[in-house]
Amino acid sequence: MAALTDTNILLRSVQRHHPHYPMVERAILALRSQGETLHVAVQNLVEFWAVATRPREDNGLGMTVVRAATETASLRRLFHLLPYTPDVVEAWQRTVIGHGITGKQTHDAHLVAIMQAHAVTNVLTFNVSHFSRFPGARTGHP
Repeated sequence: MAALTDTNILLRSVQRHHPHYPMVERAILALRSQGETLHVAVQNLVEFWAVATRPREDNGLGMTVVRAATETASLRRLFHLLPYTPDVVEAWQRTVIGHGITGKQTHDAHLVAIMQAHAVTNVLTFNVSHFSRFPGARTGHP
């Protein structure tokens, strides 16, 4: 079985002093020990970079470009990157139109489309409610 790893999980995995860090580490280790393949999408890496390099006073992590690059490279080694294909675009369009998705929800719909295009049914996330409207997207909270 496979699971997409949401950006909020990736962010907590690099914040050793965050209260959610131990929970995220345990969840990732448990899933891997059960034979799960953990994936990320390009969108996750872009979102990670945006938050990682945003100043702390703007709800970011305040990382330098060098540190963010190091962390992103590490994430790319630890998680399997799902390729962006034309099937993703078709699945995204069906999803946003079929579910009447607007605004910020578009980002989660895009992740669901990537999952659909690659037959990934699970997503590891702190934002379970963001994915509950999509049939076939099973959520797991760490």
